Amino acid sequence: MSTFISLVKKDFLMEWRQKHTLFGVLLYVGATVFVVYMMMGQPEARTWNALFWITQLFVSVNSVAKSFLQEHPNRFRYYYTLADPATFLLAKMFYSISIMFVMSLISLFLYFVMLGWPLMQSGLFIAITLTGSLSLSAVFTFLSAIAARAQQNAALMAILGFPLVTPVLMILSKLALKAVDNVYIPDWWHLAVVLLCLDVLVIVLGVILFPFLWRE
Repeated sequence: MSTFISLVKKDFLMEWRQKHTLFGVLLYVGATVFVVYMMMGQPEARTWNALFWITQLFVSVNSVAKSFLQEHPNRFRYYYTLADPATFLLAKMFYSISIMFVMSLISLFLYFVMLGWPLMQSGLFIAITLTGSLSLSAVFTFLSAIAARAQQNAALMAILGFPLVTPVLMILSKLALKAVDNVYIPDWWHLAVVLLCLDVLVIVLGVILFPFLWRE
């Protein structure tokens, strides 16, 4: 546990020292929401929902997907002497999820200020947003780990990410419709369970497979 906490603190310290990355993501979110506002004003509820999840996708790519790629390859040899691979991966995931939670809440606030608040069930939508942050963070952290161990091949992350992220976004947008329009959606709870199971599957697969990448 002490190793896990130390690795998480190290990532937050690195993020704080490289403030340009964090503020660059904030600038991207603010500029995106402002451009949408200038072009569309305050869109209707379903369009608002679609735009929000598209924004979340690009926020996760810019803030989370770099978690492993920003590490110098030589550092992995040093980390190898300090922690086991499962602890290292889980620390990265925890850091990525924490950052994504903050970015998602900031995005939600900016959407509220500029694009209105067309939600029928605000609490449910916030819960779905945080769940979506967890899902996107887990997927992109795992893909970042694979890309980093494959000679820093960022293109590999894009190739693997599309088939994994697309169903996650489709499930999230459909779950959010219940909070947006307050309409009956058949098998809504089944979709929620599928999403949570997918999150658990990605984390478990990461813990199982990452040690083999770690040894290379």
